[in-house]
Amino acid sequence: MDELGRKSVEEFKQAAKTPIIAVLDNIRSMHNVGSVFRTADAFLVEAIILCGYTPQPPHRDINKTALGATETVDWIFYPSTIEAVEALKNKGYKVYAVEQTEGSISLEKFRANAGEKMAVVFGNEVEGVNNEVLKLVDGSIEIPQSGMKHSLNISVAAGIVLWELVRTRM
Repeated sequence: MDELGRKSVEEFKQAAKTPIIAVLDNIRSMHNVGSVFRTADAFLVEAIILCGYTPQPPHRDINKTALGATETVDWIFYPSTIEAVEALKNKGYKVYAVEQTEGSISLEKFRANAGEKMAVVFGNEVEGVNNEVLKLVDGSIEIPQSGMKHSLNISVAAGIVLWELVRTRM
């Protein structure tokens, strides 16, 4: 374990975070929520915001995939994603939906301004990001896909998007 350079919980809490917040918009699956926690931990993401009926820790089904990340990653709950987006914008965050929309920016072409605080909204497994939320965001980021389905599981989408956003800030 020492060779891997893993941080303790305290070291993680003290570490400089990437100024990115993942916002989960009415996610149904506890396993998806746990996976996003684990990804946020891996990339030192600032926080996660859980909205609506998105399950909240502690819960054994979230912990099954989070593997302890609910103890390291800061999180907060908002009754609605609209409230969360408005609060983030009031705090100076640029907010982007991860969604296929008219005018969305392909992930490989998206560039945040240096030092920009940003949040990315990941939508419900079936419905995607709520249409009312889409009206509030600063833009949409789309993951390019060539297959028939043109959709990804939210935990997979979060892994791809968060890594790319963190990678381009290194």
